[in-house]
Amino acid sequence: MTATSPAEQASSKDKVFIFDTTLRDGEQSPGASMTLEEKLQVAELLDDMGVDIIEAGFPIASNGDFESVREIAKRSKKAVIAGLARAIHADIDRCGEAVRHAERGRIHTFVSTSPIHLKYQMNKSEDEVLAIIADTVARARNLIDDVEWSAMDATRTPIEYLCRTVEAAIKAGATTINLPDTVGYATPDEYKAMFMEIRNRVPDADKAIFSVHCHDDLGLAVANSLAGVAGGARQIECTINGLGERAGNAALEEIVMALRTRADVLPYTCAVAPRMLTRASKLVSAVSGFPVQYNKAIVGKNAFAHESGIHQDGMLKNAETYEIMRPEDVGVKSTSLVMGKHSGRHAFKDKLKELGYELGQNALEDAFRRFKDLADRKKNVYDEDIEALVEDEIATAGEGAKVIALTVIAGTGGPQKAILTMDINGRHETREATGDGPVDATFKAIRAICPHTATLSLYQVHAVTEGTDAQAEVSVRLEANGRIATGKGADTDTLVASARAYVAAMNKLSLRQQSANPGALMAG
Repeated sequence: MTATSPAEQASSKDKVFIFDTTLRDGEQSPGASMTLEEKLQVAELLDDMGVDIIEAGFPIASNGDFESVREIAKRSKKAVIAGLARAIHADIDRCGEAVRHAERGRIHTFVSTSPIHLKYQMNKSEDEVLAIIADTVARARNLIDDVEWSAMDATRTPIEYLCRTVEAAIKAGATTINLPDTVGYATPDEYKAMFMEIRNRVPDADKAIFSVHCHDDLGLAVANSLAGVAGGARQIECTINGLGERAGNAALEEIVMALRTRADVLPYTCAVAPRMLTRASKLVSAVSGFPVQYNKAIVGKNAFAHESGIHQDGMLKNAETYEIMRPEDVGVKSTSLVMGKHSGRHAFKDKLKELGYELGQNALEDAFRRFKDLADRKKNVYDEDIEALVEDEIATAGEGAKVIALTVIAGTGGPQKAILTMDINGRHETREATGDGPVDATFKAIRAICPHTATLSLYQVHAVTEGTDAQAEVSVRLEANGRIATGKGADTDTLVASARAYVAAMNKLSLRQQSANPGALMAG
């Protein structure tokens, strides 16, 4: 069988190789260091999901980095395992030692090429750097067949000199040429044109795979990466969640889904299994300690969430109205219709049905009105909030007495005062009362409007959801003449919920007593 070169493999099916550098460039984010066990976990998942090349670390950086690269190399099943090395013999030798245990290993060496780097960082001339490239790439190639060479700060390097460096690297044995946008400076048109010109001008350019590596300083990392592919590159270097130095790298999940979703204008394939993207995102977030922003493309909490009533209505009719990808394609269970102040009746009715409630039109309108009021007061409306709201609505439906307004004056000075307005069969009555605490004052105000003989045997409060804006659900039990009734009330204001619960219990008890002995409970 005749072996095909990497370049031939890529061009045969226009495959794009995914080079993940989460464990190297990603870990260089301040505060993102990972333990050996965490790195092994991430590497195993990357291997399982079909990443072609895993850059496992920078072996010369520390003994820990060397050990992690070596251990990942030993355990890899399918992916090429790469280590990074500066253009220094000791770096290259150390890297070769670390990756030699892999079924397929790679040494990735780099050197600066831009005038600003040569002057201030390298303190070398152009010719001196060319000699370094030839020497160090050849040394790496003597250790391993798969050598990648990177021109650091390629996008700020004059094209004539960049051509000379690439030619030197290929001549010395580099099989992959990476032209990174190291500082996130390029625009897509510039980056694409750079690859096209290099590939056209450099002799034997077809003997190597060209690679993109873009940083997100201007928010263009993914766009530039795809532009580089359009210019002839067939390897994309990226990280999970876009983790990386400064503003980060091109996000692997965005690259993969862009290729998949827009295959009409991006006619390339990659081997990464998209259904594992969310899982990988959560793992990297957990081990790095870097949370994923809610509106992050593909893997953010809100990536498949909709609150706008217009959007929710469209989603319920046809998901393609507002989603260009299916959530299950990236490992998300389903679309989330977030209930909030922007939600419409259609979404609210659908949510009620999902929760097991079928309300008549009038009851639905009342529940929807109360939901909107709650959403204006509460940042997040959860399913439990809606359940409490609807159950409270059902419990108070058709009652003779209802709470209309409540004002409580409380503090350490005491006594506390409650001013309460109630609807009694269509008639509004207001009373005020003082008590030993705001709840006692509120209940006394209720009894002032609706005198009765029942005693309070239970008063219980619990939060429906988390947070300081959580709804309080209050349970009240009243007893009179051997009969017991329990009422519930829910509101973000605990005192309003208490008043509603007390009145609900009072109404139930009144109905039961009146059926046996009219007027027995309520004296007024």
